[in-house]
Amino acid sequence: MSGQLVSSAAASAIFYRPAEVAQMLRCSEWWVKEQARRRRIPYSWIGGSYLFTPEHVAEIVRRFEVKPTDMGEPAPPAGRSVRRSADEQTEPAVRLRARVPRRARSAGTETTAA
Repeated sequence: MSGQLVSSAAASAIFYRPAEVAQMLRCSEWWVKEQARRRRIPYSWIGGSYLFTPEHVAEIVRRFEVKPTDMGEPAPPAGRSVRRSADEQTEPAVRLRARVPRRARSAGTETTAA
């Protein structure tokens, strides 16, 4: 029984360094370390360094996988606003006015002593 335990532990004792994981995922080593530091990806901390098993790498891929949502209208890219057409706008546009420069405001309040 204990021999079987040792052989299964030896099989899972394959560890990759952040540079190797970055090469596999085609990203930077910095990104891998930063994600591990922020605890966004699984890792092992052995001997003061980040180490990754093949299961960790598979989990990283699963966590950052993007799956299609609805086959209808494509979703807008994240972080970008969608422009509305003129007939979709519900509120009329507000006309903006520039402020009077501070220099001009303070010049009008000073009195000249002659």
